[in-house]
Amino acid sequence: MTEVIFPPLMSGLAVTGGEDPFHTACLQAAVGCDAGLVVHNLSPDSLSAAIVFAPEVALQDAMAMLPVCGVGFQNALGALAPPEVAVHLEWGGGLRINGAKCGHMRVAASTKNPDEMPDWLVVGLSLPLWPKDDETGHSPDDTALYAEGCADVEAPRLLESWARHTLNWIARWSEEGVKPVHGEWRGLVHGMGEEATQNGQTGSFLGVDERFGMLLRQGDDTTLIPLTTLLEDL
Repeated sequence: MTEVIFPPLMSGLAVTGGEDPFHTACLQAAVGCDAGLVVHNLSPDSLSAAIVFAPEVALQDAMAMLPVCGVGFQNALGALAPPEVAVHLEWGGGLRINGAKCGHMRVAASTKNPDEMPDWLVVGLSLPLWPKDDETGHSPDDTALYAEGCADVEAPRLLESWARHTLNWIARWSEEGVKPVHGEWRGLVHGMGEEATQNGQTGSFLGVDERFGMLLRQGDDTTLIPLTTLLEDL
């Protein structure tokens, strides 16, 4: 596998076989690794990676790293893929390429208390490169990167690009606040204005609040689902 080169302020840790970069990154963060560590596992048919963050804000604000990483991924693939390839982001972390589901992002942190500053936060990326089943017609709503006209996109270069673009958006978030991230993300989110189901609740996806919480309209009522509900148990 080609060497992966990360930008300054980031470092890489390669894992192989069935090792999950997301869980490895969480373990590394828990024992005190530096922020900016990118744990990655590149196989012939998938790209998996996770970035370790050390937020200096409360968890409810640090959760912006999930949409930041999503925007970073869209920018990264947009820079490498043919211009006709469309990338969209689901509120819950799912990724869509040309309208079909193609991988997802996930998030975990040292705490689930929205008002507490976490010791660490990890955002993971999982992306299928090749379909699991040669007969892709069995799952028309699921796809893989190389089935969507992106066969020339090399996984190491995509990982490098994701790291660079994500770092750029982290800098903007740090310097300018959440507004530019919010504006970019809203243009990429999938299903806004349509019926959506999240956390067992179904309604019209109206949009998000200033902390990217999902606003679901159910009849005359509007429910706010905080981004912190996406945190995984480890």
